[in-house]
Amino acid sequence: MPDAYRRRTVCAAATALVAAPAAIAPPSAWVVAVAAVVAMAAAILRRPLGPVSPVLAAGLVAGLSLVTDAVYPGEQGLVLPWLPFEFASLLVLAGRVIRRAGVRQAALVGSALTLALMALPLRFTLRLPQAVLAPSMVAVAMAMFPAACAVGVGLYLRAQDDHRAHAVRQARQEQRLEVGRDLHDFVAHELTGILLEVQAAQVSAYDEQQTTELLTRLEAAGLRALDSMDHTLQTLRDPEAATPAEPPPTQVHGLADLPELVDRFLASGTTSGALELEPDLAGTAPREIEDAVYRVVLEALTNVRRHAPSAGRLEVEVVRVPGPALRVTVTDSGRQGGPGGLTARRPGGGGTGLAGLAERIGALGGDLSASPHDRGWRVRGVLPLRPDRTGRV
Repeated sequence: MPDAYRRRTVCAAATALVAAPAAIAPPSAWVVAVAAVVAMAAAILRRPLGPVSPVLAAGLVAGLSLVTDAVYPGEQGLVLPWLPFEFASLLVLAGRVIRRAGVRQAALVGSALTLALMALPLRFTLRLPQAVLAPSMVAVAMAMFPAACAVGVGLYLRAQDDHRAHAVRQARQEQRLEVGRDLHDFVAHELTGILLEVQAAQVSAYDEQQTTELLTRLEAAGLRALDSMDHTLQTLRDPEAATPAEPPPTQVHGLADLPELVDRFLASGTTSGALELEPDLAGTAPREIEDAVYRVVLEALTNVRRHAPSAGRLEVEVVRVPGPALRVTVTDSGRQGGPGGLTARRPGGGGTGLAGLAERIGALGGDLSASPHDRGWRVRGVLPLRPDRTGRV
């Protein structure tokens, strides 16, 4: 059964039951019966007045209740059959408005509903034949406690909703940042290699075999870029999947992937170099640490391609150091034969990769530095082997 239909059915049954005593009561009883029925309908239905917003409908209910308190012409005894139902409905409306309405609307309409709650018992006590001051004060005091509970529950649930919404926004922001980092780390790396290959082909005469090899490398790099993009964009297909307790999935690499990465880099250019990786080190560090080491090397190689593609020598070193920690160092010999690379054609491009990588490594309790070294550049990262969730070792 649809929720809207079920609500209408419950509302019709409840209001018919509450209004039934008015059929045998004096005509003046219809004033309080109508107020109770309208309050119940507003508490049960999502939009009791059609196009009128639920918050405005709740405000109208509060106004109707206060007006009924003032103009009711009948005996005080006729109030009692409907007073509990109207009181309960006003409690529900007060809590709902304070929880879900905007700040200004919650303050105005919530105050009106709270006033209606505390004034509702006066509909009975002010019409007593004897002195009314003491009973009225007691009745208002007794009504104040459930009214305060409704306000407190509404504020508590509102705070919980705000906290949940903030957590979702933060998770989505982390997801977007993670997607951006993955796109930069993996897709930009391959695209940079493709562009440099194309630039080299524009200034060099390739024979048929070299052209075939070039196209094969470009095809392989393009396929890797597409695979990386497909994997990364999978995290955007279900935006509700990202929560603070379950971060979005990312591409994870390890130390065992470094030889293939470095060999592919060296094979695509004229730079010579070597990877120094301690034997049996791969697979011994936590997964996130090995992935961070891989990303340091990847970012350093991407920057060499962009800023110093003519570097003559490249050294990559991954060793265990006291701490215990892993130290990864990527050193290049700098440009050979003048400026080149993508920087010359894209002034101002890039500049965010190392900053984002430093944030990632800092979150793991490590440290990243990048500085000139001899005629070239050196990137060095140190990552603890046993980081806790706060990034401390």
